Amino acid sequence: MQPEDSPELQQLYRGFEALHLNPLWTQIGDLMPVHPRPRAVAHVWKWADLYPLAQASGDLVPVGRGGERRAIGLANPGLGGNTYITPTLWCAIQYLGPRETAPEHRHSQNAFRFVVEGEGVWTVVNGDPVRMSRGDFLLTPGWNFHGHHNDTDQPMAWLDGLDIPFSFQNDVGFFEFGADRVTDYATPRFSRGERLWAHPGLRPLSGLQNTVASPIGAYRWEFTDAALTQQLLLEDEGHPATVEQGHAAVRYINPTTGGDVMPTIRAEFHRLRPGTETPARREVGSTVFQVFEGRGAVVLNGQTHRLEKGDIFVIPSWVSWSLQAETMFDLFRFSDAPIIERLNFERTLIEATE
Repeated sequence: MQPEDSPELQQLYRGFEALHLNPLWTQIGDLMPVHPRPRAVAHVWKWADLYPLAQASGDLVPVGRGGERRAIGLANPGLGGNTYITPTLWCAIQYLGPRETAPEHRHSQNAFRFVVEGEGVWTVVNGDPVRMSRGDFLLTPGWNFHGHHNDTDQPMAWLDGLDIPFSFQNDVGFFEFGADRVTDYATPRFSRGERLWAHPGLRPLSGLQNTVASPIGAYRWEFTDAALTQQLLLEDEGHPATVEQGHAAVRYINPTTGGDVMPTIRAEFHRLRPGTETPARREVGSTVFQVFEGRGAVVLNGQTHRLEKGDIFVIPSWVSWSLQAETMFDLFRFSDAPIIERLNFERTLIEATE
């Protein structure tokens, strides 16, 4: 109940304003809603629209000091022009032309790359060259020097994800320039980090100390694909291997802890059989998907959006969503779940079907 307006009340409010005060009773509905009411909105970006613009930027915009990266951020229409896909996550298409090098730098923000198509680029992370190929998920944890070089005569584009909005809002960011080139132009098939850590179920005795982020620089598509394939085969054999009928999924993990690959970002990969529809659900926190292969749809707050390879869509907190597979449907997913869970804000609602 609000107080009755009066000259005395208006004088009280002017006193509050003069001292930079705001009374709770005039704003509690915005500060403490019955359920999350995000300013960010559900939205879909079509790869067929994004990639030509990335190509055009390759012809017009140089890579080097000043701009640092030829990265095109996806700006959520509900966030007032900020280049944030959600209040906690940043997402961009990065484009590197033939024989180009993006110079090294480092920052507090955690970053990753996901490759929907192409090959021939190496990202060099703390001096370790890491091959980038279709279907690979690659890490650049916070405060690791990193640069990229294209060793081919063809351009390449990929998805970047970072926790920039979360870092910016909480004033925790640092940035530092590194080498103007990259520190190692070698092009090994596997990075040193992979050679040491990427062996299922095995941990080197030289690395018994837990790390905040995963020491694996690249999670290769061949292993992701094999894991998803086996889940569906086990389901065919009657074993409980999938998260839902016809829905296989894996989470990329930090092998030193069994937890998420980075402290602020969760990454997963999902595969749906043709004809599979997931239940509609609402979750606290922000999620972004990119279609890796196949055709299907996402239903966002009751509105159906057709999807194909490369398309990207965002699901803000507590927005209703479900997936529908027309063909075999492969999707990469990242979210701010580690932040939400660590702060004990997680909540999921599976909506009843009619």
